[in-house]
Amino acid sequence: MSAATQERMPALYLSHGAPPLADDPIWPAELAAWSADLPRPKAILMVSAHWEEAPLAIGATETVPLVYDFWGFPEHYYQVTYTAPGAPELAESVRKLLRAPGMPVQDIPDRGLDHGAYVPLVEMYPAADIPVLQISMPTLDPVKLMEIGRKLAPLRDEGVLIVGSGFFTHNLAALRQSGIPAWSVEFDDWGRRALESRDFDALLDFLHKAPAGRYAHPRTEHFAPLFVTMGAADAAGELQTPQKSVIDGFWMGLAKRSVQFG
Repeated sequence: MSAATQERMPALYLSHGAPPLADDPIWPAELAAWSADLPRPKAILMVSAHWEEAPLAIGATETVPLVYDFWGFPEHYYQVTYTAPGAPELAESVRKLLRAPGMPVQDIPDRGLDHGAYVPLVEMYPAADIPVLQISMPTLDPVKLMEIGRKLAPLRDEGVLIVGSGFFTHNLAALRQSGIPAWSVEFDDWGRRALESRDFDALLDFLHKAPAGRYAHPRTEHFAPLFVTMGAADAAGELQTPQKSVIDGFWMGLAKRSVQFG
């Protein structure tokens, strides 16, 4: 990437929903309003809950396809397109920042954007005119993911929007219940208070510190992108400054809390 811009981009953690998010009467407008309030990025770096690959992998950098990584949905969800340009310069910057002894980086040039990446981007940047790069999570270890975020933080001064895309609570048992499950409410409230009080040690140990942690996240991949975002904020000296929950509430029983640092 080229010289730094004057304005540092924020770092985001967003709850990305599923393909039917586009049909929700509220959520798409919330995402659109959020992006309209941000500086325009030169490029977007996505870390999605739906791509775990070790060593850390860099996806498509030229033509960027979509990965329809879901099953049993109506056909029109498989017809969605998002023809964002690739980001080869950003990919090279990521390689330089992350490659170190014991931390290899691989390229998977035909791996496109999964629904954790393109579903929110369709709502936030519908013109698809900003270069996008997706990288994998090589681990679900919160401390290691936070360190990856710290290494990526300099990109924010080059106009890159770093986005961790997950879901603030993610137990699909909620889809089989009526109303909002108590565990989803309890975890969301705990997470909100931990973020507001900057209790990042508790967040890193959320499975043990949060009420209903293992109900809210039977598997932790949807909370994990938060730690990349936190690392990108920490290295920029912003973890100790106020963050804000831009979107909150629930969708199909799951907390859609989405957070901005910087």
